[in-house]
Amino acid sequence: MPKTYDPYENVVAVMEEAMEKGGIDKKMFDIIKNPQRETKVYLPVEMDDGTIRVFEGYRVQHSNIRGPFKGGIRFHKNVTLNEVKALATWMSLKCAVVNIPFGGAKGGITVDPQTLSKGELCRLTRRYTYAIEPIIGADTDIPAPDVNTNAQTMAWVLDTYSMLHGKPCSGVVTGKPIELGGSKGRNSATGRGIVISTKLLLKEHGKNLEGTRVAIQGMGNVGGNAATIFAHRNACVVAVSDVSGGVYKENGLDIEEITEFLDGGQRLLKDYQAEGVAHISNEEILTCDCEVLVPAALENQITEDIARKLKCSYIIEAANGPTTKEADKVLEDRGIILVPDIFANSGGVIVSYFEWVQNIQELTWERDTVKEKLEKILSTAFEEIMETSRKFNCSLRMGAYIVALSRLIHTEEIKGLFP
Repeated sequence: MPKTYDPYENVVAVMEEAMEKGGIDKKMFDIIKNPQRETKVYLPVEMDDGTIRVFEGYRVQHSNIRGPFKGGIRFHKNVTLNEVKALATWMSLKCAVVNIPFGGAKGGITVDPQTLSKGELCRLTRRYTYAIEPIIGADTDIPAPDVNTNAQTMAWVLDTYSMLHGKPCSGVVTGKPIELGGSKGRNSATGRGIVISTKLLLKEHGKNLEGTRVAIQGMGNVGGNAATIFAHRNACVVAVSDVSGGVYKENGLDIEEITEFLDGGQRLLKDYQAEGVAHISNEEILTCDCEVLVPAALENQITEDIARKLKCSYIIEAANGPTTKEADKVLEDRGIILVPDIFANSGGVIVSYFEWVQNIQELTWERDTVKEKLEKILSTAFEEIMETSRKFNCSLRMGAYIVALSRLIHTEEIKGLFP
């Protein structure tokens, strides 16, 4: 019987390998490996029909040695504690690899949000905020949107927290509406970071983004924004997918038309029809003929078996943990170059950092300033990853992990233990 995939076990195994490859002193590793706090809460909510349902929620705070905890909140029917632990760990690594002063955290509620009304989602979000209020705050732990949450969700979190504290507390969340202190460019930041990561990798190999054939698994906030920006930069997006399946067109899809059709999740791709467009499965999205593959859905998508079937030359991980450790080995053997999630999808947390800074300083930056600062941070981090990869003769994932772990371990060493 095949072993069940455990995202937390996967990230720890990759960290252990990176420690070994990078020759990093393991004295402090147990501190980095284990989250500082795991919180589980039960959330009673009155439904529209008057019944009461109790939901399970989590907040895992992995590390705050480099700054306040930082990480999104996801609503998904398959959310588990170990998934949230893995996501919190990836956040610590992500903030360290791009060298911003945050630690890692993550939150989640086990719920299928498609089955709840807007009012029910509002009450669930407020109840969750009330439950975790003692451990979040602008100087302690700053939530943000994630899978199936958005600026509206963050507005509810912000309002609930502010009501409990008797004053506006704009810095407690990022990814909120601009009217409530959100940053320009935040909504598209993760998708924009994916495109920048792709551009940096292609440049390293003497190629241009224009005309490059791209396939994207997932058309949520990250995948949808990435697809739009790829199209604006004249890349050829040949395939996209959502929960209902995918569409493929050899000479490129009309992304603007598809985005309008989907209408922010009101429609599904299975119902999209256009001349020359073929409907394919989500697995076929991963294995279709393309140069750049962007997994932008959930973790555990590129397994060892899928890795053997890929036709792409490059993978840019837009989702957290979409590739298993076993698949990584297959990709290396096949010469498929992968830009890891802890770097590739860091655009969201980088612009969240910008939003937090603007809130603290009571300033507003223009969109062009945000874009410029984002590209500068990503370019610097990419150079560090490439240099480390060459130094240790390892994959870009190992290079990124070595950079991140070196920073985390060094900070632990100079801080010391208390008491």
